[in-house]
Amino acid sequence: MPRESRPQYRIKVEKNVPARMRDGVTLYADVYRPDASGRFPVILLRLPYGKEMAEVFGDHEYFPARGYVVIIQDSRGRFSSEGEFYPLIYEPFDGYDTVEWAASLPYANGVVGTQGQSYLGATQYLLAPTRPPHLRCAFPVSAAADFHQSWVYHTGGAFSLGWQVPYAIFLARNTIDRKGIKEQLWPKIRPDLLRSINFGNPLTPEAYARLPLMYWADLLQEVAPYLRDYLTHPDDGPYWWAINVERQHQQINIPMYHVSSWYDIFLRDAFVHFNGLRARAMTPEARGGQKLLIGPWAHLFPYTTPTTGGTGDIDFGPNAFIDLHEIQLRWFDYWLKGIDTGIAEEPPIRLFVMGINQWRDEYEWPLARTRYTPYYFHSQGAANSLSGDGTLSWEPPGEEPPDHYRYDPADPVPTRGGNTLILPVGVQDQREVERRQDVLVYTGEVLEKPLEVTGPLTVVLYASSSAPDTDFTAKLVDVRPDGYAQNIADGILRARYRESLTTPKPLSPGEVYEFRIDLWATSHVFLPGHRIRVEISSSNFPRFDRNLNTGGDQATGTQFQVAAQTVFHTRRWCSHILLPVIP
Repeated sequence: MPRESRPQYRIKVEKNVPARMRDGVTLYADVYRPDASGRFPVILLRLPYGKEMAEVFGDHEYFPARGYVVIIQDSRGRFSSEGEFYPLIYEPFDGYDTVEWAASLPYANGVVGTQGQSYLGATQYLLAPTRPPHLRCAFPVSAAADFHQSWVYHTGGAFSLGWQVPYAIFLARNTIDRKGIKEQLWPKIRPDLLRSINFGNPLTPEAYARLPLMYWADLLQEVAPYLRDYLTHPDDGPYWWAINVERQHQQINIPMYHVSSWYDIFLRDAFVHFNGLRARAMTPEARGGQKLLIGPWAHLFPYTTPTTGGTGDIDFGPNAFIDLHEIQLRWFDYWLKGIDTGIAEEPPIRLFVMGINQWRDEYEWPLARTRYTPYYFHSQGAANSLSGDGTLSWEPPGEEPPDHYRYDPADPVPTRGGNTLILPVGVQDQREVERRQDVLVYTGEVLEKPLEVTGPLTVVLYASSSAPDTDFTAKLVDVRPDGYAQNIADGILRARYRESLTTPKPLSPGEVYEFRIDLWATSHVFLPGHRIRVEISSSNFPRFDRNLNTGGDQATGTQFQVAAQTVFHTRRWCSHILLPVIP
């Protein structure tokens, strides 16, 4: 029978234990370990939020009682640790040095695993390609590793305004205290903040709308100089590649258990890393040791309480609950203690299928049995808003008139939930935005049978604009019998990046282009009586910065223009969503 470590030890705590990095900077960690003689495996967590904040997850109590040393370290330049803070760039080699230091401690047995959520997951991804000799496995939760496409900007090239500026302010609080400039700087920041939504404070509507975006880099220059670097590097390229772990899969030699969720801001990277490491990791053990779990939550979710939480209007019920500590224990027991917990023999993928609200095991992503099915847009030229004539069907369009709308950056479509952070997240009723004339709404017939959609989602849009640059957004929606419009997935594409994130190209006004909008992925069953809907527009604000439609620099621009947008659905230009239908 599979067995796991059982709680049997009292816990001994050591605060602010120093670890010296290769450049002489000292980082400090709190150590929680069994109060017993002997040597034990180490579980390492590294974070920029203060060591005590990690205690909210309970790792410091759960694992030491079961025979592990848990080390929670402040990142460079944060709280008790020395040095200057700059997100992410120091984490690879600070992580390497910390792993090797941890393995040499007198109560450690020389094997180390890592774990943690969000930035604590990013530190694990960044560490892995450095291959410290004593690192054996990792358990990253809700984490990014392409920090251009999944952190500062989005897959489609838009700036993630809704959380990036508030997050920089959140991180800056400790730096402000360290520099002793709170009385000088905080009065300039505080009026722009709303009350806390989760761990950070969103901005006021007026602050989000402020131009230029570079205002925030100027304001925070002394405490968050990296924000200027982010805004001056909107294109993908060497600045971002230096910390892009997706480009280093072949350098990774450890098994990883990747956890994310359908409404997670970093959902994309869980799939990218799982597939990339299965194909390109350095060793057969690493390639075969990748696991993936995707739940129905938003980015921040509880580990050990029986509720999903964090998904906006929906609680997916008790079936959605998992005890993540239990899974982590089986993982670490197997890789760090050599206990046969059975986890290695389990299918590599576990997905929560929304709609029917059931967990299911799978063996590959995308699923081999997927039937990619286009659902085409139709109208007689008036798909604007819920009251328009837009429809959605399997039938390709004929010679139908195009749809038109005006995108005015002064009046952008407001964000309603989705895969975001700091803003309200998860499931929200979309009817409020669907009443707008600048939102095209295409709705299918009432379904007579369940339709499962599990896999990557893409909208192929044939459109033109009067502007030299603009954005197009797309959203997949489940319309319930009572009319509630549940957002399932969404995406955005900045037109200048339609061909490449590294080499932007302006539009020729009035010319028709193919725009492929990545909606990432989902697993959802549209139930009988429901309808499938797709929304098309040009803004999702303040989650993403507004395209000013000028073709100029988004970070320094203060002027904008209205764009006249045209969406086509004809035999030649057959706009559609490509759904991964599971028979």
